[in-house]
Amino acid sequence: MELFEEALDYLKDENVAVEPVTPGLLEEVFTDDGFLQSPMRTESFSLPEVGIRHVSKARNTSEDMLERRLVVLRGILNSEELYLNELETMLIPMKPLKATAGTSQPVLSCEEIQTVFFQVPELLALHRDFYQGLKARLEGAMELNEGLGSELHQGAFQGVSTEEVQEQGLVAEQGKSHHLLTVGDLFQKLVSQLATYRGYIDNYESAVEVVRRCTQSDPRFRTLAESMRARKGSDSSKSEYTFEALLYKPLDRVTKTTLVLHDLLSHTPPEHHDAPLLQEALRISSSFLSGLNETSQCKKAVTLSKGMRRQLMHDGFVVCLCENGRSLRHLFLYTDLLLCVKLKGGSLGRHCQYRYCWHMPLFGLRVRWAGEEEHLPDTQQRISCMKAKMYQLRQAVRQQSHTLLMSSLYELEEWREPIDRLIRENTETVPPDLLTLTNSCVKLRMTQQPHLESLQSGNADQSLCGTLSVVVHSACGLQEPACMWVRVEVDGFDFFSIREQTHSSLSSLEPQWNQEISFQVDGAKNLRVVCITQLENCPEDMVVGRGSVKLDPAITKKWKKLHLSMAQLDLTLSVKYLPHPLDPPSSTLTQQLPVFCVPIGVVAQQEGVLVPHVVRSCVKEVERRGLEEEGIYRTSGSAKEIQLLKHSFNTNLREALKGVRSAEINVVSGTLKLYFRDLPEPLVPADLYQSLKKALDLPDLASKQSALLHVLELCPNANRNTLLYLLHHLRRVSEKVEVNKMSVMNLATVFGPSLLRPPAPRLDISEEVVVQVQVVYFYLQCNDLPTPLTSLPLDTEDEQDTIM
Repeated sequence: MELFEEALDYLKDENVAVEPVTPGLLEEVFTDDGFLQSPMRTESFSLPEVGIRHVSKARNTSEDMLERRLVVLRGILNSEELYLNELETMLIPMKPLKATAGTSQPVLSCEEIQTVFFQVPELLALHRDFYQGLKARLEGAMELNEGLGSELHQGAFQGVSTEEVQEQGLVAEQGKSHHLLTVGDLFQKLVSQLATYRGYIDNYESAVEVVRRCTQSDPRFRTLAESMRARKGSDSSKSEYTFEALLYKPLDRVTKTTLVLHDLLSHTPPEHHDAPLLQEALRISSSFLSGLNETSQCKKAVTLSKGMRRQLMHDGFVVCLCENGRSLRHLFLYTDLLLCVKLKGGSLGRHCQYRYCWHMPLFGLRVRWAGEEEHLPDTQQRISCMKAKMYQLRQAVRQQSHTLLMSSLYELEEWREPIDRLIRENTETVPPDLLTLTNSCVKLRMTQQPHLESLQSGNADQSLCGTLSVVVHSACGLQEPACMWVRVEVDGFDFFSIREQTHSSLSSLEPQWNQEISFQVDGAKNLRVVCITQLENCPEDMVVGRGSVKLDPAITKKWKKLHLSMAQLDLTLSVKYLPHPLDPPSSTLTQQLPVFCVPIGVVAQQEGVLVPHVVRSCVKEVERRGLEEEGIYRTSGSAKEIQLLKHSFNTNLREALKGVRSAEINVVSGTLKLYFRDLPEPLVPADLYQSLKKALDLPDLASKQSALLHVLELCPNANRNTLLYLLHHLRRVSEKVEVNKMSVMNLATVFGPSLLRPPAPRLDISEEVVVQVQVVYFYLQCNDLPTPLTSLPLDTEDEQDTIM
């Protein structure tokens, strides 16, 4: 609309003749006025206009509500009359069909007649009684209002002012007549018999099946079923229906009853005698719909088209990213299309309405994870927004696409899975009736009741507030080797970071991480994990499993190990919860701490491991594709690429792990050597240098081995386990010496100066190099080298849980 108006203004400024545009062309297809969209709306009724001009200024809010209440009731009466005509039309062929059932050529058997017309006479009697009672009360009220209106009209022609009319009490008497009109007992009687609909709804599928089968097999029934006519209302005009369309009318009516009660109650003053009665009737009707939601599947049926039954498969609230910003939208997934609608709040007490936004056929639709936007400076952000709008405009011309913002990757998978399944099952999209489909969203929302995340505080005793720690250990069940990472998410108030992910594992059938993730949680009740694989031949990541864990505030301060089964995948993790008051969230942006040129104990502590990720990832990559590379640790890689990989490890670990898989193998080995060379303190502490030198001078081999292993035990945990991890790796490299030409002595010569240094540099370094090489050489030759630990041992409970 705005773009159209701007175009008109531009043409006028340029002196281009523009033909006048009919105002109706600029109106929106779906009006926002909930009352005009109401199924109870009728054009055959209007209040008497006599005297209204003279008394409108004196009406208060309560009287205005009563006027609108009378309009709503009249609309309900007209709608009931139309519904009765439809039920009567449905029952017209029942007697002739029963008459032919006993002949030699019956149209329907007795059992089929009973199935098709099951509970229809009872529904007709129920609504006829309600219609007659409502009509009698409305006629009495209208007669009284017409009498008062006549007096007002007469006063107006005699020059009586509004104040004089009020002094005579005419307006007050008319308002009093509206207060005397009560219909709450009629609605209570109606909803108390809604159980009649239960039998009809349970039988609905069978009745439709009989009608479809007989329509195809018997020309006589086909002629009857496709040409049924019912009166529209009080006039003589008639509408043509199919039998199947008439069978659907009671299903549509049972949801309209709740909508009608919502509408009527919103126009009834709280002090009116009907208010408590209507509230109770609304409660009964809503409870009945809720029961249908649990047991009946035909509640999802919306339209019938070309013999195909369109059903609702999934729905929920999402945030749609458009040019005007972020907007809350209600997304409905049907068997053949995806529908996005806008929920409009009811004004003046009217019930909510849906407005059509867009729809997309499932055939050819792709759902993918777009990732999260990074925070940029203001200037760059404005430029990026401008580029994004230009790109979206260009894409809109080429193809139809919409961006939806999900609260988590787990929620995206809740949409992706049914969409992918329906795309595999369906190849044809039935052209939808968008107006009918959009209007039906009101009824579906009342029956489906989708969950909408909000910041409503629940029971504090049932949620977590404090520090929740999660260690992701390992996974098994992959069909082929793949690199995998795990996304961990918690719910609750999003004051702190509630989404984290592990680093990517190396390609394996049983990936391992042993990575600890900590959350500051407030109101958390669920822990969700999503497992994603990164295939070499696939440009996009693929979700291979997802699962959730119900968080129990009774989790002890000890680690509790859990086994989470997700389809083909089994994930092992541990959780620990420490309740405590939370500090206000920090306003500073957290950044990844560097790993190069930082003491190894600091790096291990900030990563929560004993062997840093940079060491493990480079070692595993060399073992994956570099064990047979000639001169793997002797031949240098590109210095520029090594510096780029170093920068990645310092700024973005996940990007660095991707870079390790794609970099040349000599670049990976060179990065590992650079890490040890850049340590501010050598891997073997300098204060142990003299002890190692003395151990080498021992003449007895057994004493020498015992002394050197003892010095190794004196190293800090991170230093000792990292050194052991590297030594075991170098021994595996030396086993391929015939191919890679890297003997034990060669490896000791390459790594000795980087791993061990004296406390103070000397002018003659020849003796120093000898000690460095001999120490590493001896450790590589040692058969009793301890096995390293890559992560800290957990204080775990004896009990373990398996979650399916």
